[in-house]
Amino acid sequence: MKTFGGPVLFLDRSDINTDEIIPAKYLNEITKQDLKPFILEDLKLPGFDPNGGKTKNAKVIVSRANFGCGSSREHAPWVFEVNDITAVIAESFARIFRQNMFNCGMAAIELPKEDLDLIFKHADDSDANISIDLEAQTLTMSGGGKSKVFTFTISPFDKALVMAGGWVDYADRKY
Repeated sequence: MKTFGGPVLFLDRSDINTDEIIPAKYLNEITKQDLKPFILEDLKLPGFDPNGGKTKNAKVIVSRANFGCGSSREHAPWVFEVNDITAVIAESFARIFRQNMFNCGMAAIELPKEDLDLIFKHADDSDANISIDLEAQTLTMSGGGKSKVFTFTISPFDKALVMAGGWVDYADRKY
């Protein structure tokens, strides 16, 4: 079974859009794998380096509200998939982006602002890590010698999609 979690990339901004996740100029690439080096290439945040170690090593992204807004393209979740990102945690998601995450077998977890504020306190911890128990609907933020458990909700169908590895694998098992 796929595990969810790992080192965290903190993107402390709302309204990160699909053009910032994967610029439109790369949408003519032939395979998902071809998108890999261009992850978050156009994202502008103070101190953020799309080619830096935190980006390349991340398995979880933590952000703010309305993550994945903009154009409704599957390429945005695909670039996370090929970069081994297993989950994005935010206050809210653009509807189509969120569903595309589930369809690709990745977790899109919504948490209240208060919980995200507590998680963002670990942004400077070099050992910041999140482990996710999708079945129990909990995540554990650890870093700086501390850890805290948070609960989240996900619909049974979306959980089944993610647990199966995405829509195609789910359909293969069910139909």
